[in-house]
Amino acid sequence: MRLVVAGSPAAAVPTLRRLAASDHEIAAVLTRPPTSQGRKRVLTPTPVAQVAEELGLPVIEATRVDDAVTAQLVELQADLGVIVAYGALLRRPALDAPRLGWVNLHFSELPAYRGAAPVQRAVMAGDTRTAATVFQLVEALDAGPVYAADPFTIDPDATSGEVLAAMAETGADTVLRVVDALADGSAVATEQSGTVTLAPKPTADDAHVAFTEPAVAVRARVRGVTPEPGAFAHLGETRVKLLRSALLPGGAASSAPHLAPGALALVDGRLLVGTADVPLVLTEVQPAGKKAMDGAAWARGLGSLEGVVLS
Repeated sequence: MRLVVAGSPAAAVPTLRRLAASDHEIAAVLTRPPTSQGRKRVLTPTPVAQVAEELGLPVIEATRVDDAVTAQLVELQADLGVIVAYGALLRRPALDAPRLGWVNLHFSELPAYRGAAPVQRAVMAGDTRTAATVFQLVEALDAGPVYAADPFTIDPDATSGEVLAAMAETGADTVLRVVDALADGSAVATEQSGTVTLAPKPTADDAHVAFTEPAVAVRARVRGVTPEPGAFAHLGETRVKLLRSALLPGGAASSAPHLAPGALALVDGRLLVGTADVPLVLTEVQPAGKKAMDGAAWARGLGSLEGVVLS
């Protein structure tokens, strides 16, 4: 089939590569324009644009799909559109530009976690499983009928960034399977059923860790907002990024000292922080203006931890 592929971030790259290596033809790639990146604010194409150029594919760069972009899509005379995290809504007649419409790869088991941040919200919630779902794109948010939903087990130690990277690879296979099925006429879509939940993009408030929550919930929050927007707490006026944390093993947790929420202690070479129940290990932190470092090493540099509290 003749395809148009829309996507912007690294999570869309595996799907683009998988489709480019298939028997299908990619007529064009739709992605967002370059943005300023890094300290020097260098204007940088999206990861999808960079790979499209590498593969020699035509690229359409657009912040939104307006009438002009829609006209370009119509001119492509594509059979199918495939979208993965493009970053803008498609309205009619853009949805109708490809003969078979658009399919979307979404990183949740729909209708759970509809929205921009399904993986982050699932990890923040402490979920242990999710799915890579390919569905027919409609004007309502992530509401179209589902062609395939491949289960995915969430690694209990993985950050949302690591989960998303892994799901992008497995999800690319799901997309190709659906595209092949649409090409040969065997694809069947099923209407979504179940409880709808939403997954808005996490804010700075979501990233500010509250140690008044239980250790399991604190750790899930740290994993869920890593790498973006990045978990943090305050030590006085200083912001400290919390990059990695770990639960104490059962025996160590039962014998650990009681710590008030946010209070710090060095025990057996580990940096512990108090939560609503048992202490949590801060394994990697990044103080403002410094590089990431081992949590215990950072704590030793503070001197006495008596009265030192993260908030």
